[in-house]
Amino acid sequence: MPPPERAVFCNRTLNMRSIRAIGFDMDYTLVHYDEVAWETRAYWHVQQALLRKGHPVADLRFDPQLFPRGLILDLDRGNVVKANRFGYVTMAAHGVRVLPHDEVRRVYSGVWVDLSDKRWELLNTLFSLSEACLYGQMVELFDAGRVQGVAGYEALYRMVKSTMDEAHLEGALKAEIIAAPERFVDLDPLLVQTLVDLKHAGKKLFLATNSEWHYTRAMMGWTFDPFDGGTFDWRDLFDLVIVQAKKPAFFEQQRPFLEVVDDETTREVDGPLRKGAVYKGGNAHAVQEHFGCAGGEILYVGDHVFADVHISSQLRHWRTALVLRELENEVRAERDFAAQQHELDRLMAEKQQLDAEQAALRLALQRRDHGQAMPQEVALAASGIQERLKAIRAASDALDQRILPLVRGSGQVGHPVWGPVMRAGGDKSRLARQIERHADVYTSRVSNFLHLTPFGYLRAHRGSLPHDPPR
Repeated sequence: MPPPERAVFCNRTLNMRSIRAIGFDMDYTLVHYDEVAWETRAYWHVQQALLRKGHPVADLRFDPQLFPRGLILDLDRGNVVKANRFGYVTMAAHGVRVLPHDEVRRVYSGVWVDLSDKRWELLNTLFSLSEACLYGQMVELFDAGRVQGVAGYEALYRMVKSTMDEAHLEGALKAEIIAAPERFVDLDPLLVQTLVDLKHAGKKLFLATNSEWHYTRAMMGWTFDPFDGGTFDWRDLFDLVIVQAKKPAFFEQQRPFLEVVDDETTREVDGPLRKGAVYKGGNAHAVQEHFGCAGGEILYVGDHVFADVHISSQLRHWRTALVLRELENEVRAERDFAAQQHELDRLMAEKQQLDAEQAALRLALQRRDHGQAMPQEVALAASGIQERLKAIRAASDALDQRILPLVRGSGQVGHPVWGPVMRAGGDKSRLARQIERHADVYTSRVSNFLHLTPFGYLRAHRGSLPHDPPR
């Protein structure tokens, strides 16, 4: 069995033997980047573009620890928030300044995060780290009156977003990555064997990435070539290679395929899709028809919560796997914190008993004051009740002193400010809810399927309910 951080976690039962075709995204899925190295350079390129537009960003620097994936931008207020699965905001920062709890409660009382509302932008992928950092920093500049020609926080975000998109599309950033991939790519020695096992088990493999062909060829070559022993080209693993897929439109629309001839030339597709060819654009329906599979026989693996797993599952009814790279560190951190978490759970159970007893005694006093009989379980005299209430308050205060540092420690698992990516306080985070709804399975990297094998059977755990007996 793999270590816990390398497991494949199951939301909905998945029988790998029933899967006939598996599609993969490339960036942060098959190709893992050092997110600090990549996002630092992406940030720099966007910063230079903003400087050329006259914005005062010369003194800004990328902070990779500022905002993790899974947070949500509030474009009405210029805030970055963390919400639980119901959309209740549990933490918030204005710009880069974390707001105190009382202010969060005041600002977001009666406000629920609805991701279908354009007010909210979920940080879907690790590519969002530099974007969120820059947006938060520019909110500070905007509040200080230093950003001109921008009408509000939403317009500020749209400007940052469009500039970031341009940087990802322009040649300079990607040419820098191609020129020195050793600086930016974290190689996984188990990846090739994972795909070989799937292919030898009869699975049809395909690549569907939004990246251009020249970049895809360079990154896939760098990622696969060191481990294939020179026995095959990486393209031999894939029945179809699709670049510039323009997801999520790839799943939503019936766009035509173009066959890639070279870096500069494409041609119209004449006839059915061919194994070994490289295609540009296209659509998921044609891929499904090409493999002759039902939607439930295709598994798509990607890192983008919306463009990879949400749309493919909702519209195509494909099975989905989300790659959540941060999960490895988070699971290890939770394991290291397990003893403290057990103690926290024990103390909270003790506090809950005290709270229940306090409530029962207060009810007894209320009934006495209104001439009603006290509950049978309360046998103390009136003075005894007061003394017991006083003792409960003291015991509860003492418990709070022991609980508080443990709660703080629990809230720092995975990230020193925002805590675990999959949790918001004691509840699931909004990101966890998105993953739960749209990803059949999730894991930290594709090579974790090596332990599952092409013949594995993942069974979903019995869903927990508040009335379930404690384990």
